[in-house]
Amino acid sequence: MTDQIRSSHDGGVAVLTIDAPATRNALTLDLSAQLAEAVSRAEADESVHALVVTGAPPAFCAGADLNTLAGAREDGLRAIYDGFLSVARCSLPTIAAVGGAAVGAGLNLALAADVRIVGPKAKFVARFLDLGIHPGGGMTWMIQRLVGPQKAAAMTLFGEVVGAEAAVECGLALRLVEGDLVEAARELAKPAVNAPRDVLLATKRTLRHTATLTDHSAAVDAEIEPQVASLTAPAFTERLARLRASLSN
Repeated sequence: MTDQIRSSHDGGVAVLTIDAPATRNALTLDLSAQLAEAVSRAEADESVHALVVTGAPPAFCAGADLNTLAGAREDGLRAIYDGFLSVARCSLPTIAAVGGAAVGAGLNLALAADVRIVGPKAKFVARFLDLGIHPGGGMTWMIQRLVGPQKAAAMTLFGEVVGAEAAVECGLALRLVEGDLVEAARELAKPAVNAPRDVLLATKRTLRHTATLTDHSAAVDAEIEPQVASLTAPAFTERLARLRASLSN
């Protein structure tokens, strides 16, 4: 099996690059399995505080490999999903650095990240109906949560292609980056790198949980236990001492 995921780790940030430019980084079963394994390794590495996923130019990810898709049924589809679902379920903060087209399952991969940043050539394309297939992998749920029902319908039912600037305008992407996209992702990740890892991961868990709540008081209750735990941790004691020292100087 050819290694199609390049992994690098520098300064607390793991960067996973889908490296199959000849097929525009299309997701085969092998590639999806490699991506899931790379995400798992990053999660297990306690020096990693954030994960960046990107694609070797020209595309971010062109979706599922068509030959793989043609013969897929439920088990095959779920195996294709494994790659982007590993990002969606990742305990680390995640950033998708989208420099080119994110199509179909590639759109799902971008949606799976906590944050998306885009280069000028980025575009987001559902394309499921264009191929005559129903969306999958939780795409309809993810896209509606990010851009709302009307924009989601435009992309999913009417095939609207969303470019880089429009993605920022509708909330699909955080910002447009004119320069080095991966370096911009590393810069974005710096506060996460500087945070205590256990508190960082607990905060991501809480974000996921409170997103399911409808009541403010329930969110207060959900946050109180991990906040108390963080107040009694050595990291807080040390940082508080440094802050007090800096304020007294």
